[in-house]
Amino acid sequence: MELRQLEYFVAVAEERNFTRAAERVHISQSGVSAQIRQLERELGAELFDRSARTATLTVAGKAALEHARAALAAAGALGQAVGEVTDLIRGRLTVGMVIGCTLTPLFDALAAFHRAHPGVEISLLEDNSDRLVEEVRAGAVDLALTGTATAAPEGVNALTIISERLVAAVPAGHPLTGRRRVTLRDLGAHPLVCMPPGTGLRTVFDQACAAQGLQPVIALQASAADAIAGLATRGLAVAILSESMAAHYRDRLTALLIDDVEAPALLTLVWRSTHNPAVRELLAHSRRAFTQGPTVT
Repeated sequence: MELRQLEYFVAVAEERNFTRAAERVHISQSGVSAQIRQLERELGAELFDRSARTATLTVAGKAALEHARAALAAAGALGQAVGEVTDLIRGRLTVGMVIGCTLTPLFDALAAFHRAHPGVEISLLEDNSDRLVEEVRAGAVDLALTGTATAAPEGVNALTIISERLVAAVPAGHPLTGRRRVTLRDLGAHPLVCMPPGTGLRTVFDQACAAQGLQPVIALQASAADAIAGLATRGLAVAILSESMAAHYRDRLTALLIDDVEAPALLTLVWRSTHNPAVRELLAHSRRAFTQGPTVT
Protein backbone atom coordinates (compact mmCIF):
# COMPACT_ATOMS: atom_id res chain seq x y z
CA MET A 1 0.00 0.00 0.00
CA GLU A 2 1.42 3.36 -1.07
CA LEU A 3 0.54 6.91 -0.08
CA ARG A 4 -0.16 7.83 -3.70
CA GLN A 5 -2.80 5.08 -3.85
CA LEU A 6 -4.48 6.59 -0.81
CA GLU A 7 -4.24 10.05 -2.40
CA TYR A 8 -5.93 8.80 -5.58
CA PHE A 9 -8.59 6.97 -3.55
CA VAL A 10 -9.44 10.13 -1.59
CA ALA A 11 -9.49 12.20 -4.79
CA VAL A 12 -12.01 9.87 -6.48
CA ALA A 13 -14.12 9.71 -3.30
CA GLU A 14 -14.30 13.51 -3.09
CA GLU A 15 -14.74 14.17 -6.81
CA ARG A 16 -17.07 11.15 -7.28
CA ASN A 17 -15.60 10.84 -10.75
CA PHE A 18 -12.42 9.16 -12.01
CA THR A 19 -11.79 11.73 -14.76
CA ARG A 20 -12.01 14.74 -12.43
CA ALA A 21 -9.89 12.93 -9.84
CA ALA A 22 -7.21 12.26 -12.48
CA GLU A 23 -7.16 15.95 -13.42
CA ARG A 24 -6.83 16.85 -9.74
CA VAL A 25 -3.82 14.61 -9.12
CA HIS A 26 -2.29 15.36 -12.55
CA ILE A 27 -2.07 11.84 -13.96
CA SER A 28 -4.08 9.89 -16.52
CA GLN A 29 -7.45 8.37 -15.68
CA SER A 30 -6.09 4.92 -16.50
CA GLY A 31 -3.27 5.51 -14.01
CA VAL A 32 -5.73 6.41 -11.26
CA SER A 33 -7.92 3.39 -12.06
CA ALA A 34 -4.96 1.01 -12.08
CA GLN A 35 -3.64 2.23 -8.73
CA ILE A 36 -7.05 1.99 -7.09
CA ARG A 37 -7.55 -1.53 -8.50
CA GLN A 38 -4.20 -2.48 -6.97
CA LEU A 39 -5.25 -0.96 -3.64
CA GLU A 40 -8.53 -2.90 -3.76
CA ARG A 41 -6.63 -6.14 -4.40
CA GLU A 42 -4.39 -5.47 -1.41
CA LEU A 43 -7.39 -4.70 0.81
CA GLY A 44 -9.46 -7.57 -0.55
CA ALA A 45 -12.54 -5.42 -1.18
CA GLU A 46 -13.94 -3.09 -3.80
CA LEU A 47 -13.89 0.55 -2.68
CA PHE A 48 -16.17 1.98 -5.39
CA ASP A 49 -19.41 0.99 -7.05
CA ARG A 50 -18.62 1.56 -10.72
CA SER A 51 -22.03 0.53 -12.11
CA ALA A 52 -23.24 4.14 -12.50
CA ARG A 53 -21.70 7.23 -14.08
CA THR A 54 -20.85 8.54 -10.62
CA ALA A 55 -18.17 6.73 -8.60
CA THR A 56 -19.94 5.86 -5.35
CA LEU A 57 -18.20 4.51 -2.26
CA THR A 58 -19.06 0.98 -1.22
CA VAL A 59 -19.50 0.11 2.45
CA ALA A 60 -15.81 -0.86 2.52
CA GLY A 61 -14.90 2.40 0.79
CA LYS A 62 -16.78 4.45 3.35
CA ALA A 63 -15.00 2.62 6.14
CA ALA A 64 -11.62 3.24 4.51
CA LEU A 65 -12.07 6.92 3.61
CA GLU A 66 -11.42 8.56 6.99
CA HIS A 67 -8.45 6.27 7.63
CA ALA A 68 -7.00 7.17 4.25
CA ARG A 69 -7.42 10.88 5.00
CA ALA A 70 -5.81 10.39 8.40
CA ALA A 71 -2.85 8.55 6.87
CA LEU A 72 -2.30 11.32 4.33
CA ALA A 73 -2.61 13.96 7.03
CA ALA A 74 -0.09 12.11 9.19
CA ALA A 75 2.35 11.87 6.29
CA GLY A 76 1.90 15.57 5.60
CA ALA A 77 2.39 16.40 9.26
CA LEU A 78 5.69 14.52 9.23
CA GLY A 79 7.06 16.71 6.46
CA GLN A 80 5.62 19.84 8.05
CA ALA A 81 7.19 19.02 11.42
CA VAL A 82 10.59 18.73 9.80
CA GLY A 83 9.87 21.86 7.76
CA GLU A 84 9.02 23.87 10.85
CA VAL A 85 12.36 22.95 12.40
CA THR A 86 14.13 24.15 9.26
CA ASP A 87 11.81 27.17 8.83
CA LEU A 88 10.44 25.74 5.59
CA ILE A 89 6.70 25.19 5.12
CA ARG A 90 5.78 22.76 2.36
CA GLY A 91 2.83 20.75 1.22
CA ARG A 92 -0.55 21.58 -0.25
CA LEU A 93 -3.26 24.02 0.82
CA THR A 94 -6.83 23.91 -0.48
CA VAL A 95 -8.67 27.22 -0.17
CA GLY A 96 -12.38 27.68 -0.83
CA MET A 97 -14.22 30.82 -1.90
CA VAL A 98 -17.96 31.35 -2.11
CA ILE A 99 -19.22 31.63 -5.69
CA GLY A 100 -19.88 35.15 -6.90
CA CYS A 101 -17.77 36.89 -4.26
CA THR A 102 -14.49 38.40 -5.38
CA LEU A 103 -12.83 39.88 -2.35
CA THR A 104 -9.52 41.60 -3.11
CA PRO A 105 -7.91 41.07 0.35
CA LEU A 106 -8.23 37.30 -0.03
CA PHE A 107 -6.13 37.48 -3.20
CA ASP A 108 -3.68 39.78 -1.44
CA ALA A 109 -3.37 37.26 1.38
CA LEU A 110 -2.80 34.38 -1.05
CA ALA A 111 -0.14 36.37 -2.92
CA ALA A 112 1.70 37.35 0.27
CA PHE A 113 1.55 33.75 1.52
CA HIS A 114 2.89 32.43 -1.80
CA ARG A 115 5.82 34.86 -1.72
CA ALA A 116 6.67 33.83 1.83
CA HIS A 117 6.16 30.08 1.30
CA PRO A 118 6.72 29.15 -2.36
CA GLY A 119 7.03 25.49 -1.40
CA VAL A 120 3.30 25.24 -0.65
CA GLU A 121 1.03 24.32 -3.56
CA ILE A 122 -2.20 26.36 -3.37
CA SER A 123 -5.49 25.19 -4.85
CA LEU A 124 -8.44 27.61 -5.01
CA LEU A 125 -11.97 26.39 -5.62
CA GLU A 126 -15.43 27.98 -5.69
CA ASP A 127 -18.65 26.53 -4.29
CA ASN A 128 -21.70 27.66 -2.38
CA SER A 129 -21.19 28.45 1.28
CA ASP A 130 -23.03 25.46 2.74
CA ARG A 131 -20.91 23.00 0.78
CA LEU A 132 -17.69 24.85 1.59
CA VAL A 133 -18.41 24.66 5.34
CA GLU A 134 -19.08 20.92 4.96
CA GLU A 135 -15.82 20.49 3.04
CA VAL A 136 -13.92 22.29 5.80
CA ARG A 137 -15.55 20.06 8.42
CA ALA A 138 -14.58 16.98 6.40
CA GLY A 139 -10.99 18.15 5.99
CA ALA A 140 -11.22 18.39 2.19
CA VAL A 141 -10.78 22.20 2.30
CA ASP A 142 -8.28 23.81 4.69
CA LEU A 143 -9.61 27.37 4.81
CA ALA A 144 -12.66 28.92 3.13
CA LEU A 145 -14.22 32.33 2.65
CA THR A 146 -17.96 31.82 3.03
CA GLY A 147 -21.17 33.77 3.30
CA THR A 148 -22.94 32.71 6.49
CA ALA A 149 -26.00 33.55 8.55
CA THR A 150 -24.26 32.71 11.83
CA ALA A 151 -20.95 34.03 13.13
CA ALA A 152 -19.70 30.57 14.11
CA PRO A 153 -20.92 27.64 11.96
CA GLU A 154 -20.98 24.43 13.98
CA GLY A 155 -17.85 22.30 13.93
CA VAL A 156 -15.42 24.89 12.56
CA ASN A 157 -13.46 27.91 13.71
CA ALA A 158 -14.56 31.22 12.20
CA LEU A 159 -13.45 34.81 11.75
CA THR A 160 -16.08 37.32 10.59
CA ILE A 161 -14.74 39.62 7.88
CA ILE A 162 -17.86 41.61 6.97
CA SER A 163 -21.19 42.01 8.78
CA GLU A 164 -23.81 43.93 6.80
CA ARG A 165 -27.54 44.53 6.58
CA LEU A 166 -29.52 43.46 3.53
CA VAL A 167 -30.88 46.02 1.07
CA ALA A 168 -33.33 46.02 -1.82
CA ALA A 169 -31.86 47.64 -4.93
CA VAL A 170 -34.14 49.17 -7.57
CA PRO A 171 -33.58 51.12 -10.82
CA ALA A 172 -34.78 54.66 -11.56
CA GLY A 173 -38.51 54.82 -12.10
CA HIS A 174 -39.33 51.79 -9.96
CA PRO A 175 -42.37 52.24 -7.65
CA LEU A 176 -40.09 51.87 -4.59
CA THR A 177 -37.47 54.40 -5.76
CA GLY A 178 -38.76 57.31 -3.70
CA ARG A 179 -38.43 55.44 -0.42
CA ARG A 180 -35.38 55.15 1.83
CA ARG A 181 -36.51 52.00 3.63
CA VAL A 182 -38.79 49.07 2.86
CA THR A 183 -40.20 46.06 4.67
CA LEU A 184 -40.45 42.45 3.59
CA ARG A 185 -44.19 42.95 3.04
CA ASP A 186 -43.41 45.87 0.71
CA LEU A 187 -41.13 43.59 -1.29
CA GLY A 188 -43.82 40.91 -1.47
CA ALA A 189 -45.62 42.97 -4.12
CA HIS A 190 -42.66 42.72 -6.50
CA PRO A 191 -40.66 39.91 -8.13
CA LEU A 192 -37.22 39.51 -6.58
CA VAL A 193 -33.78 38.46 -7.79
CA CYS A 194 -31.51 36.95 -5.16
CA MET A 195 -28.61 34.59 -4.66
CA PRO A 196 -29.45 30.87 -4.64
CA PRO A 197 -30.09 28.71 -1.56
CA GLY A 198 -26.89 27.65 0.19
CA THR A 199 -25.48 31.18 0.25
CA GLY A 200 -25.33 33.20 3.45
CA LEU A 201 -27.23 36.16 2.02
CA ARG A 202 -30.10 33.96 0.85
CA THR A 203 -30.22 32.14 4.19
CA VAL A 204 -30.58 35.43 6.09
CA PHE A 205 -33.33 36.58 3.73
CA ASP A 206 -35.23 33.27 3.83
CA GLN A 207 -35.07 33.06 7.62
CA ALA A 208 -36.40 36.62 7.99
CA CYS A 209 -39.30 35.84 5.64
CA ALA A 210 -40.10 32.58 7.40
CA ALA A 211 -40.18 34.34 10.78
CA GLN A 212 -43.04 36.49 9.46
CA GLY A 213 -44.78 33.71 7.55
CA LEU A 214 -44.01 35.39 4.22
CA GLN A 215 -43.30 33.68 0.91
CA PRO A 216 -41.99 36.32 -1.50
CA VAL A 217 -41.63 35.52 -5.17
CA ILE A 218 -37.97 34.81 -5.99
CA ALA A 219 -38.45 35.16 -9.71
CA LEU A 220 -34.76 34.99 -10.62
CA GLN A 221 -31.59 33.62 -9.04
CA ALA A 222 -27.95 34.32 -9.80
CA SER A 223 -24.68 33.51 -8.03
CA ALA A 224 -22.84 36.71 -8.98
CA ALA A 225 -23.69 40.20 -7.73
CA ASP A 226 -23.05 41.60 -11.23
CA ALA A 227 -25.74 39.34 -12.67
CA ILE A 228 -28.23 40.24 -9.93
CA ALA A 229 -27.60 43.95 -10.45
CA GLY A 230 -27.85 43.58 -14.23
CA LEU A 231 -31.24 41.90 -14.00
CA ALA A 232 -32.53 44.52 -11.54
CA THR A 233 -31.22 47.39 -13.70
CA ARG A 234 -33.32 46.09 -16.58
CA GLY A 235 -36.44 46.17 -14.43
CA LEU A 236 -36.93 42.41 -14.26
CA ALA A 237 -36.92 42.21 -10.44
CA VAL A 238 -35.90 43.93 -7.22
CA ALA A 239 -32.36 42.91 -6.24
CA ILE A 240 -31.61 41.58 -2.75
CA LEU A 241 -27.99 42.39 -1.93
CA SER A 242 -25.74 43.34 0.98
CA GLU A 243 -24.91 47.01 1.52
CA SER A 244 -21.37 46.80 0.12
CA MET A 245 -22.53 44.81 -2.91
CA ALA A 246 -25.22 47.37 -3.72
CA ALA A 247 -22.75 50.24 -3.30
CA HIS A 248 -20.94 49.13 -6.45
CA TYR A 249 -24.07 49.76 -8.52
CA ARG A 250 -25.13 53.11 -7.07
CA ASP A 251 -24.81 54.68 -10.52
CA ARG A 252 -27.77 52.61 -11.72
CA LEU A 253 -29.56 51.24 -8.64
CA THR A 254 -30.92 52.83 -5.47
CA ALA A 255 -30.33 50.78 -2.31
CA LEU A 256 -33.19 50.68 0.22
CA LEU A 257 -32.54 49.28 3.70
CA ILE A 258 -34.88 46.39 4.53
CA ASP A 259 -36.16 47.52 7.91
CA ASP A 260 -37.33 44.21 9.32
CA VAL A 261 -34.30 42.11 8.34
CA GLU A 262 -32.10 42.93 11.30
CA ALA A 263 -29.85 39.87 11.15
CA PRO A 264 -26.75 40.70 9.11
CA ALA A 265 -25.29 38.78 6.23
CA LEU A 266 -21.79 37.70 7.24
CA LEU A 267 -18.69 37.03 5.20
CA THR A 268 -16.58 34.65 7.25
CA LEU A 269 -13.28 32.80 7.08
CA VAL A 270 -13.74 29.24 8.36
CA TRP A 271 -11.17 26.56 9.16
CA ARG A 272 -11.14 23.37 11.19
CA SER A 273 -7.65 23.19 12.64
CA THR A 274 -4.39 25.13 12.78
CA HIS A 275 -2.23 22.04 13.37
CA ASN A 276 -1.12 22.54 9.77
CA PRO A 277 1.47 25.38 9.86
CA ALA A 278 0.46 26.44 6.34
CA VAL A 279 -3.11 27.09 7.57
CA ARG A 280 -1.76 29.11 10.49
CA GLU A 281 0.38 31.20 8.18
CA LEU A 282 -2.38 31.81 5.61
CA LEU A 283 -4.76 32.75 8.41
CA ALA A 284 -2.23 35.28 9.71
CA HIS A 285 -1.81 36.77 6.24
CA SER A 286 -5.60 36.89 5.84
CA ARG A 287 -6.09 38.71 9.15
CA ARG A 288 -3.56 41.33 8.08
CA ALA A 289 -5.07 41.73 4.62
CA PHE A 290 -8.65 42.09 5.83
CA THR A 291 -7.89 44.48 8.67
CA GLN A 292 -6.66 46.94 6.05
CA GLY A 293 -10.24 47.18 4.79
CA PRO A 294 -11.91 44.63 2.49
CA THR A 295 -12.96 45.65 -0.97
CA VAL A 296 -15.63 43.74 -2.89
CA THR A 297 -15.13 43.87 -6.65
